[in-house]
Amino acid sequence: MVTALVLINVQRGTVNETAQRLLEVDGVAEVYSVTGEYDLVALLRFQNYEDLAGVVTDHMLQITTITQTHTLMGFKCFSRADLQQAWDLGVE
Repeated sequence: MVTALVLINVQRGTVNETAQRLLEVDGVAEVYSVTGEYDLVALLRFQNYEDLAGVVTDHMLQITTITQTHTLMGFKCFSRADLQQAWDLGVE
């Protein structure tokens, strides 16, 4: 599984509209509105890198309210669920 986080800036006043449009794109699992340097963070999940490339370089470009993106590739996921499973198995 390929996971990426896309940090997104949008045109002023279009956060909700852009988030809804992003959710219509296959592979976009979740979209968060955030504070700070970026307006939105999209969590993308795909079976292969080619699908990711298509979404970031093609589909997102078609959303005209997006002004800038910064894509981060995920290497490994750490979660509370993983930690709990490890404790259940007796792993330290």
